This record gives sequence, C-alpha cells and structure tokens, in this order.
Amino acid sequence: MEARVAAMLEGLAGEQVWLLEHPPLYTGGTSAKADDLLDTPFPVYETGRGGQYTYHGPGQRVGYVMLDLKRRAAPAQPDLRSYVQQLEAWIIATLAEFGIRGELREGRIGVWVVEPSGKESKIAALGIRVKQWVTYHGIALNVSPDLSHYAGIVPCGIKEHGVTSLHALGVNVSMAEVDAALQRQFAHIFG
Repeated sequence: MEARVAAMLEGLAGEQVWLLEHPPLYTGGTSAKADDLLDTPFPVYETGRGGQYTYHGPGQRVGYVMLDLKRRAAPAQPDLRSYVQQLEAWIIATLAEFGIRGELREGRIGVWVVEPSGKESKIAALGIRVKQWVTYHGIALNVSPDLSHYAGIVPCGIKEHGVTSLHALGVNVSMAEVDAALQRQFAHIFG
C-alpha cells in the first residue's frame, strides 16, 4: 500500500481501492493505548493510520482506499473532514442495501447500529492516513468475523459498547454480495 501511494505521488500510478481479508491480527493506530491491548492470541502490528486498536480477520471486509484528494478537490482545497464523511456515507449506504441502518455517534469514530435489544454496537471501523493529500488505509466492515476475537483488545478504545456484524444481525450475505454493494456505493459516493 505504501509503495502504491509513493507511485501515486510520483505520477506513476492511479487511484485504487483494495478489498481484502486479513488473517486474524490486531493493528494499532497512532492513538493506540497499551492498556487497550488485553491479550495477544494473534500478531499485533503498529500502523501509521489514525485510531486505536482494532481486529482484522476472516469474515471482515477491509477496504484500503488510495485516492488523490488534491486532484479530486481541484480547483477547491482538499478537505479531510469531507473525505472521512464520504467513507462513513459509503459504509452506511452499503449497509442500507442489506436493510441495516448504519448510524454515526458524536465522539465515536466508525459506523454503529442499534441492535434489537437496544444496545449500540460498532459494525465498521475507519482508520486513515494521508500523505501529501493521497489517502491510504481505510475501512473495516464486519460481515461474518468471529466476534470473540475482539476480546483481546478494547476496540477503538471504547469499553462501553460492543461490536457486531451483518451475520450477527441476521443478514447472511456472502462476501461477494458485500463487495458488489461496496463497489456500487463507492461509485455513487465518490464518483
């Protein structure tokens, strides 16, 4: 990803979005707190992205988004806040295709859902980095991961709320169906 961003900055590569799954692992962003790493049954990687600790693994769709915000904003100035809002809108629109209402919460990063019990749970995380207005890292949407794997961390530093997935909410879709929705909604949100 960093090589791709370097090539973009040199004008040797264009924008790209990678949709992938990782093996089970934890990543720590630039705001990660050591106390939020509770157990380490999986490898832990420190990253340059924003945010705290999160889990990545099978059943989770990770989207690495490499866009040139300067080119996209021209002639106006690039706007990082607007970019984050677009990422959130992308996830929310994708969830809506499956009948799930994704929501934002003041003071909490990511996309949230209200479960039938009334409990709020995080269904998607965001963590980005920007170099000379070229973005990288991105989103993680829980489709059908083993949610018990989050027990090794305090996800995104938030202790009072849990995490969920499309499957945990009763939406049993395939990763291919989620990818197709992500692609459709990306074109709608980002052009």
